[in-house]
Amino acid sequence: MPVGTLDDLTVAGRRVGVRVDINSPLDDDGGLADDARLRAHRETLSELLDRDGRVAILAHQGRPGGDDFSTLAAHADRLDELLDWPVGYVDANYGTAAREAVESLEPGSAVVLENTRFYAEEYMEFDPVEAGETHLVRSLVPVLDAYVNDAFAAAHRSQPSLVGFPQYLPSYAGRVMELELDVLGDVESTERPRVYVLGGAKVADSIDVAWNVLESGLADQVLTAGVVGNVFLLADGVDIGDASADFIYDRGYWDEIDRAADLLDAYGDRIRFPQDVAVERDGERREIGLNALPGREGEAAMDVGSETLRMYKSVLEGAHTVILNGPAGVFEDPLFDTGTRELYAAAAAVDRSIVGGGDTAAAIRRLGIDGFSHISTGGGACLRLLTGRPLPAVEALDGDAD
Repeated sequence: MPVGTLDDLTVAGRRVGVRVDINSPLDDDGGLADDARLRAHRETLSELLDRDGRVAILAHQGRPGGDDFSTLAAHADRLDELLDWPVGYVDANYGTAAREAVESLEPGSAVVLENTRFYAEEYMEFDPVEAGETHLVRSLVPVLDAYVNDAFAAAHRSQPSLVGFPQYLPSYAGRVMELELDVLGDVESTERPRVYVLGGAKVADSIDVAWNVLESGLADQVLTAGVVGNVFLLADGVDIGDASADFIYDRGYWDEIDRAADLLDAYGDRIRFPQDVAVERDGERREIGLNALPGREGEAAMDVGSETLRMYKSVLEGAHTVILNGPAGVFEDPLFDTGTRELYAAAAAVDRSIVGGGDTAAAIRRLGIDGFSHISTGGGACLRLLTGRPLPAVEALDGDAD
């Protein structure tokens, strides 16, 4: 979808509201444990400040009731260190204090407004027009001249700070948003063979992606792993054991097993699922072939096995493009990081390698793997875009401001 970018925005002296996604893991003291998402927005923020913009930064951190639900004071301090321009902080996200902080900005300076989710309506989904009528939006619009959305990772949501401001302000995509849309929206032009690797625990989203890319002809092969792979094993009639099956059933994935079975019926020659799995036995990693499943009582499939890795690596060696989303197993446990580590390394060696965000990006950082062509900043947004569904925050940018 064509949207305006920073190339279309007159910046000098203007007050620009910028929605970023700097939702980050926190350490035990409430400080930032990882600043990767902050660094991702440096280009957009630096460009606006270098062009003498007066920048009001909007963002969220955590969810109400969660351990990581906190102020953005630490984020503001880190941005002040990362950028060559002054960045302040105000513990308000709308109302008099927030407006005064924005109004008092000098050209080439920024202020981080308080966690948008401290405002109750921000945690709800709205029609964009209704989002434009919320207190957050109506309070800040009078002190802003333009709006930039750089929060691709949250673009699948329809919350006030994401879709409300474009109802009243000229609105543009930041550089992160622009790059994500260019890369993920143009997958069909990448060189074939094109392989999708779908792992992790987001079963419904992954099956949506599989349906979309197989039905549309985007995918030459789909490789499955993690909980997604276990669902396909169940769909193929494999007894994976009570521990693994109960995990799937307890999360309400009954219907997804049926959908996976339908996929196998329609496109079984283009879908691969694990041929062996790794379990914990007597404190050690043990690999079990499908003919030996379900294994001992209580043993859960925690990773793919060596035979599966050999098969998947062989497919990837013949690919020119790979789209990777989700880990192969419980990579946080050193006993079971082998599948994710080797699968990701093989994907990184492909000519064009595109990585979905979220857990996939976290696993890449944890395992220290590099060489990918593009690592998305968004998990849910990436998956939604790959299924062909619209992103509300991007659609909002397409409309004319009132």
